[in-house]
Amino acid sequence: MHCPDKQGIVTTVTKFLAENNGNVLYIDQHVDSDGHQFFMRVEWDLEKFSIPQEKISDYFDTLIAKKYGAKFNIYFTEKRPRMAIFVSKMSHCLYDMLARYSAGEWNVEIPLIISNHADLEHVAKQFDIPYHVLPVTAANKAEQEAKAQQLLKENSVDFVVLARYMQVLSEDFIKQYPNKVINIHHSFLPAFAGAKPYHASFERGVKIIGATSHYVTADLDAGPIIEQDVVRVTHKDTIKDLVQKGRDLEKIVLSRAVYAHLQRKVLVYQNKTIIFS
Repeated sequence: MHCPDKQGIVTTVTKFLAENNGNVLYIDQHVDSDGHQFFMRVEWDLEKFSIPQEKISDYFDTLIAKKYGAKFNIYFTEKRPRMAIFVSKMSHCLYDMLARYSAGEWNVEIPLIISNHADLEHVAKQFDIPYHVLPVTAANKAEQEAKAQQLLKENSVDFVVLARYMQVLSEDFIKQYPNKVINIHHSFLPAFAGAKPYHASFERGVKIIGATSHYVTADLDAGPIIEQDVVRVTHKDTIKDLVQKGRDLEKIVLSRAVYAHLQRKVLVYQNKTIIFS
């Protein structure tokens, strides 16, 4: 939840939970002093909670949210989020996520993978996940995107991960999934834009390379950042070395971002994120 900062919010929320036999398991908060905003995430045990699940949102809205002018979301851990993966030809991020998924590291379901190429269909078969090929050209882009949206609806997808999917989604698509489309790219943007950022950075003699994972918005590569990291490089590194180090970083950063999203620990406010511990 988030709202204008006022005294007594934490007390009010915890009192509400305690009076209804809710056992608090986790609580974290942050105050943006400059913006005078309060942010909080609280998790509690429902075993003895006196309010039925389907009525918790109404009670919270009436007793707390309206009083403090708060915006909030309530999630139940028993509901496993359903994630769709979009890919093109690069497999490193896809393999990393599917390995974590198959190892049981993530509480998630992956009902389908969508691609504009058939190159990675064998990867999907290894993990027994349906793979849909929707080739995209300038002439059929809108039509193929509509098909993709239909597939997402048919499979009750909650959020989308772009695992090096090399197509720009339309504004209409993004509006259907606000703060629910996660992307990964190299951190050189916009300094080293284009198809070969590692070649360009090699020529420039950079000393660090990085990766950024963010929610997708209508502004290309400018959405709220979820996770970032860097690795040092030297003059001894070849272009091949930079590409390898960059890909290793991309898959790690993307997986961290997805995991934070799955844990419901990312709160988007304006064009920034609060990542709860």
